[in-house]
Amino acid sequence: MRLKNSSNKPYLIRSIYEWCMDNNFTPYISVIVFPELDMPEKYFKNDEIIFNISSKAVNDLIIDNEFIYFSARFNGISKELEIPMAAIKGIFAKETNQGILFSLDTDNEKQLPVAEDIGLISITNPSESTNKKNHLRIVK
Repeated sequence: MRLKNSSNKPYLIRSIYEWCMDNNFTPYISVIVFPELDMPEKYFKNDEIIFNISSKAVNDLIIDNEFIYFSARFNGISKELEIPMAAIKGIFAKETNQGILFSLDTDNEKQLPVAEDIGLISITNPSESTNKKNHLRIVK
C-alpha cells in the first residue's frame, strides 16, 4: 500500500522566500488568475498576476501548506488575499531573476493547476518587452 505524499510546493516556496530575505532580494510570486481573486483586471496579464511579497510590500504574510495569506494596499485600498497553493505558478527574486517555476497539471479540471516539476527560472521584466509571449524561461 502506497501512502500519498504531501506536496513539496509550499516547502519550496518558503525556502525560496527565506533565501530572498537572507540575501536582501525582493520575492515575487506569479499567480494564475482564479475566480475568487478579488483584484481589478488591469493587474492581470495573460491570466497571471505578479505579487511582491516582501516584508516592505505586504503585512501579515503566512505561507502554510494550503495557502499564502497576506494583506497589501493596491492604489490605496487595503486587501487581504488568500492565494491557494494550486494558483502559485512560481516564486523568484526580482534582482536576480532566480527562483522556481512550477509546471501545470491539467488532468484535474475542477482544481487550479498544480505543480509537479520544478526548475530554476530566469525571468525578464514583462514591462521591458510587450512583444514577448512568455516572460519565463527554464534555465538548466
